Amino acid sequence: MAERPPTTEPHVERPGPAEFRDPLVRREMQKASVWFGIALVIAGIIYLGKPLLLIVGGGILAVFLDGGVRLVGRFLPIPRGWRLLLVLLLGFGFLGWVFWFAGTAIAAQFGALRQVVIAQFERVAEFAASLGLVPHGEAANMGSDLLGGIGRLTSAVGSVIGATASMIVMIVIGIFLASEPRLYDRGIAWMLPLRARSGFYRIAEHAGFTLRRLLFGRLIAMIFEGVFTWFMLMLASVPMAGLLGLVTGVLAFIPNIGAIVSGLLMIAVGFSASTDQGIWCIVVYFLVHNIDAYLVVPYVARRTVDLAPAVLLAMQLLMGALFGILGILFADPILATLKVVLIDLSRQHAAREGEPSEVVAA
Repeated sequence: MAERPPTTEPHVERPGPAEFRDPLVRREMQKASVWFGIALVIAGIIYLGKPLLLIVGGGILAVFLDGGVRLVGRFLPIPRGWRLLLVLLLGFGFLGWVFWFAGTAIAAQFGALRQVVIAQFERVAEFAASLGLVPHGEAANMGSDLLGGIGRLTSAVGSVIGATASMIVMIVIGIFLASEPRLYDRGIAWMLPLRARSGFYRIAEHAGFTLRRLLFGRLIAMIFEGVFTWFMLMLASVPMAGLLGLVTGVLAFIPNIGAIVSGLLMIAVGFSASTDQGIWCIVVYFLVHNIDAYLVVPYVARRTVDLAPAVLLAMQLLMGALFGILGILFADPILATLKVVLIDLSRQHAAREGEPSEVVAA
């Protein structure tokens, strides 16, 4: 048999499975890189939670200071730096006056508050054990565990009120961000494609506007709840009325959870004095939070972003489990910002597709 002549056609090499020029491989690599990036972001958030939250806290403080600077600008047409200095002097001057005026008495009352709460819980545990709801032996163990948590809670409240290293870091970051917010906006926009920068500026302005209104509403709620609680408790001569008013005002920044904690502390102190004062504390608690829920919160929500209570509570529990007290403290502003960003992105997508943008409030 004669041999076949060798072919003269050149051999054509085709892309293999490891060739990135293959459209299928490139598409799969893009999908894998997205998931890998999401995993890196989640890992970074978990392992770098505290510094990230300090940065977030500094940003929230910067938004609050920016709102004060804008408000002062309506009455005093002076450069932004002087307005920021005036806001800082007024804010820290007021805090310094509060601590100077009542700091010594309040610091001494923190230990007394913890002892009162411990004694009241022991009474409740003994009553539950007498009804057979919990075994007598386990009531003491449960009490010791919960009282340790109460001790940590009072320490956390004390750290919120006092000046800590983390608070100083957030204040410094907030001052730098509030001094030149446009500079940092342009820095972030510089890392984005040109076609996405206008949308970023629009979203950043909307998110800043929403956060300014939200934080201003929180400030109104804190002042109202703190002053009203102190005044009503003082009328009935409830012990530690000033401290309870201060704690109630501070915890008013944390929706849902803050009201429950401040109410339990108030009622425990009231019943430690007498039954009448305990009942009066219950009345004051419902008055304060009903007025806040039906007057202050709806007024603020109509001008900001309305957050469903169940969604907000779930966010608080998740942030608290991941990051502790700072996570609970910043859950509300973070959730509001996420909602604003998602709403604006959906509107931009609908505008590009030529569809009507219908956004349903969460």
